[in-house]
Amino acid sequence: MTLAKTLKTALFGLLTLGAIHSAATAQANAPLLPKVPPGTVLTIGDPTTQKALELSGLVKELTFEVKWANISGGPQTSEAFRARALDVGSVAEIPSIFANWNNLPVRNIAYRERRDPIANPIYRFGIAPGADVKTLADFRGKRIAFSPGQAQGTLVLRAIHAAGLKKSDVTLVELPSTGDVYPKALASKQVDIAPLGGVNIRRYIAQYGPDGATLVEHGLRDDPGHLYAPQWVLDDPAKAAALAEYVGLWARATEWVNQNPETWIREYYVGQQGLSREDGEYLVKLTGEQVVPDSWSDVKKRHQETIDLLAEELGYEPYDVETIFDNRFEKLGAAALAKSQ
Repeated sequence: MTLAKTLKTALFGLLTLGAIHSAATAQANAPLLPKVPPGTVLTIGDPTTQKALELSGLVKELTFEVKWANISGGPQTSEAFRARALDVGSVAEIPSIFANWNNLPVRNIAYRERRDPIANPIYRFGIAPGADVKTLADFRGKRIAFSPGQAQGTLVLRAIHAAGLKKSDVTLVELPSTGDVYPKALASKQVDIAPLGGVNIRRYIAQYGPDGATLVEHGLRDDPGHLYAPQWVLDDPAKAAALAEYVGLWARATEWVNQNPETWIREYYVGQQGLSREDGEYLVKLTGEQVVPDSWSDVKKRHQETIDLLAEELGYEPYDVETIFDNRFEKLGAAALAKSQ
């Protein structure tokens, strides 16, 4: 290919990318419709909110058809997005960041956090029996379970940095953070350290504490929760209007769970998830109060720090956090809460 043709091809590619970016930006700035058009359908992967909406009766306020999908977590949600089988999903901080690195354009449309994220962390570091780890500084030289692309993996990187260490100071052992993989890896001493969440925290100590298993608090924020949707869904005015309505009900469902812990334990943790009452009580206490802020300013700042950290440590190209937030939705959750009070 001649130089002239090469330059022409490159210029065309840049213009095309610019046109795509401009179109996405234009859609992101387009006003949301005041009402959801008749016939609008959303496929939603948010099982926890689905149950809260049903228990609270808020589900009756939906003005559009919902097809509920029993899908949760970043990998499943992103796969469903790519298959055009899902319109919106509920995840933690990391999936939307990695989606854009993997050519899946998505945007966050709702955000919630824990009122006291240090006292109520999602994860605690499990320590294998016999491993001499009491603080983050003791991570040096240890084998740590690591799941790149998931919240647990990012927490590991944050903890290493917080301790003044580098990746080269530890051994990262790639393991999926599903089910009881991490507790078993700790118990078998396949790894020395692993981030544990949910009932695995309680069960790990109950089962392996007599053998010397312990926990270490990390003292870092690990609490973000998001709704996110693909750009092509947000570009559809009818679906975007339905998403706006859902964000409001999602926020109100969050508040309902805060205010009805006994019902939530009985109907969700015990009735739907099949957990014991003790596990349910533990999870309610672990979660604490969840809140929906009326500004994403601090949220975006923390997200940008996460993007930059992951880019540096995992070899990705950093990008502007605005790429993954649709600002049209910023005030909707908090506004719905204020209106309902």
